[in-house]
Amino acid sequence: MLNIIFYVFIAVVVTQLVYYLIIFGKFAFAQAQEITPKKVPVSVIVCAKNDAEKVKNLVPVLAEQDYPDFEIVLIDNASSDETLDIFEEFEKQYSNIRLVKVENNEAFWGNKKYALTLGIKAAKKDYLLFIDANCYPTSNEWITAMTSRFTTNRTIVLGYGAYEKVKNSFVNKIIRFDNMLTATQYFSWAKIGKPFSGDGRNLAYKKEEFFKVNGYIEHMNIRLGEDSLFLNQASTKSNTTLCYAPESFTYTQAKKSFSSWRKQKRKQVFTTKFFSTFDKFQLRFFFLTQLSFFALMAVLFALQYNWMFMVPVVAVRYLGSWLTLGYSAAKLKEKDTVYWYPVIEIILTFTQLNVFFTNLFSKPAHWK
Repeated sequence: MLNIIFYVFIAVVVTQLVYYLIIFGKFAFAQAQEITPKKVPVSVIVCAKNDAEKVKNLVPVLAEQDYPDFEIVLIDNASSDETLDIFEEFEKQYSNIRLVKVENNEAFWGNKKYALTLGIKAAKKDYLLFIDANCYPTSNEWITAMTSRFTTNRTIVLGYGAYEKVKNSFVNKIIRFDNMLTATQYFSWAKIGKPFSGDGRNLAYKKEEFFKVNGYIEHMNIRLGEDSLFLNQASTKSNTTLCYAPESFTYTQAKKSFSSWRKQKRKQVFTTKFFSTFDKFQLRFFFLTQLSFFALMAVLFALQYNWMFMVPVVAVRYLGSWLTLGYSAAKLKEKDTVYWYPVIEIILTFTQLNVFFTNLFSKPAHWK
């Protein structure tokens, strides 16, 4: 019986190595990107709801982007604070700002997808670049970098939305590692021709892609996942590419506590249940192999299975996964998180298990 469990354990490890070395390796071991400016006309879209203090800092940074042809579409999603007033002041200050005022609609009350739809329709440029109100680019080459990946056929560009580093915070390392792993997954699957998601904090696409799938109409009743559900529907092998040049990164503050991050994680996991069948399967299967690895390893060690067989298998698994994630983290400027990989992986695996069962009995709060 122990031998059978060990053979199953080997099969799980082999499957994990396929994920890490072959699938995730498509991104992790890819060459660095060079920026070749395309200078396509761009509408930068910012949707804000009660983000007065955040937009005070963001809009001037966007206005200072070194790019010849862009406008900034500011969407006030029925804010109750001073967001709209601040937007109106910026509209007077910068000639390339377009303001969209969203009033509460009985059918779509508080729905970010409704607000974004109005902003996209108001945009005058052919290409759209999205950033959240609580984010910021660290380079004035952000627009240049993201739009450099557009081609005649590649009209959806997946970017990286990072979290700020917090010194001496292990929770911050967990959050950034999880974010890096998530990006590695959607970048890698896009690389092999199976794009399934992305990050609305840093995303670009040609406006026609939005209307090809009738925008958010098929999932308008789901208050979450405006970016991931749209991409799961619209992105294909032929129209999707990615941008991971450091100049293209955007940043935002991470949650400060584990509990608040877990609530955010619940929303992300909840959204994936609306993905296509294949995408749900591959995400859940990867998680299942992670969980099985720890469970089977614990059983075999507890029952004192021959350590001379166990140790090499465990070592090869960690060597392959650690190497791959190390290269990926280096690309995404998250290398410090990988030093804690074995510990963080266990925490993430069992947090995700907890989140999965929690979501079975209660739905995450809507986006506000």
